[in-house]
Amino acid sequence: MEEVSNLDQLESIKSLQSTISKLENALSQMTSNGANTTLVEKRLHAVSIGLAMLQNAWNQTTHQYTQEELAEARNVITGLFPSIENSYAKSKTGSPQRTLLERRMKAMERSIQAIDRTLTKEG
Repeated sequence: MEEVSNLDQLESIKSLQSTISKLENALSQMTSNGANTTLVEKRLHAVSIGLAMLQNAWNQTTHQYTQEELAEARNVITGLFPSIENSYAKSKTGSPQRTLLERRMKAMERSIQAIDRTLTKEG
């Protein structure tokens, strides 16, 4: 995994925490509206695993995820990129929204690297 400064580590962790919060809010709203929550639950679980893997890589915290859970999380996170990239393309240069999306994409890329490293190490 690439060498990442403490500031970039903090930004990536905060970005994934923000994404998790957003997904939790969406899940809550969808649940109260009686909507199908399967996709949001899957994304929430995947991003939570991504965050745990960054913390594992950078802070040596432990994790209890199986190879299957890690592989599934990697696939789900990878599947989020097209919609984020689409929003990024529509955002204005220098806008707070664009900055947020840049950080989110970087954090997700780093979480995928951390998952890959763990899968390779444990595989």
